[in-house]
Amino acid sequence: MGQGMKNRAWLFLVPALVLMAISAFIPLMTVINYSLHYIFAGSAPTFVGFENYAEVLQDPAFQGALVRQLVFSSLVLLVEVPLGVMVALAMPKRGPWVAVCLVLLGIPLLIPFNVVGIIARLFTQASIGVIPALCELVGYNFNVALDPIDASLTVFLIDVWHWTPLVVLLCYAGLQAIPDAYYQAAQIDGASTWQTFRYVTLPKLRPVLIIGVLLRFMDSFKIYAEPLLLTGGGPGSSTTFLSLHVARKAESYELGYAGASSIIYLFIVIVLSFIFFQLMSNIGKGEQK
Repeated sequence: MGQGMKNRAWLFLVPALVLMAISAFIPLMTVINYSLHYIFAGSAPTFVGFENYAEVLQDPAFQGALVRQLVFSSLVLLVEVPLGVMVALAMPKRGPWVAVCLVLLGIPLLIPFNVVGIIARLFTQASIGVIPALCELVGYNFNVALDPIDASLTVFLIDVWHWTPLVVLLCYAGLQAIPDAYYQAAQIDGASTWQTFRYVTLPKLRPVLIIGVLLRFMDSFKIYAEPLLLTGGGPGSSTTFLSLHVARKAESYELGYAGASSIIYLFIVIVLSFIFFQLMSNIGKGEQK
């Protein structure tokens, strides 16, 4: 009877598998099907094979959106991960201030994407915004509606403010899990602060940092609401990232193009995430041996 129950245990997975098929597999197959057809508003679907993929890869608009997305995601990782580690190291380990810090860090994470975009728009409006007024005091004409650098920098700073706390919380939890014995041993050996961080803290934070890097990389590739509400993807196409470009194609009922670009989008995220995971999993292993 026990063996029979073991053989039937997989039945408990059926509801989860069905739910996953409905919410993920079926839409994915639908998008793949769209990507292989020419589908436009008012026309019957026509099978075109991989022509949509060729069109997407050769489209300067898609190439520009991809380059902007890669630059944005790279800057996100280069700033948010080290900043998150530094803030986590500076946080108190015990006492009443721990709860205060955790609550303050959690507040930005609770604010929805669209609300963040609206708040940023209010703060950067040329007529009523606080940021243009402050910049005017130092003689700089800040204008997200007309200056591509101002617009891109604003979107980047919004993301840093919104999501660095996630990295901080992950790193703080990882730091709390490191036994004090490691630090005591490093102190006895006469290790400096940098050596202790390099050979004790950083290796022990590796699993947490892998999760943080992957989460922030994948999330940064999905940025949509903030640039849409802040600048509408402008000025020009300076803040038209990959998700916004794909969404606009779908909104204009170019479903074949949108399907192909979505699959390419997914492939890029999976491949780059795998590369990041492999690199971070293997860095320093030789030294630890």
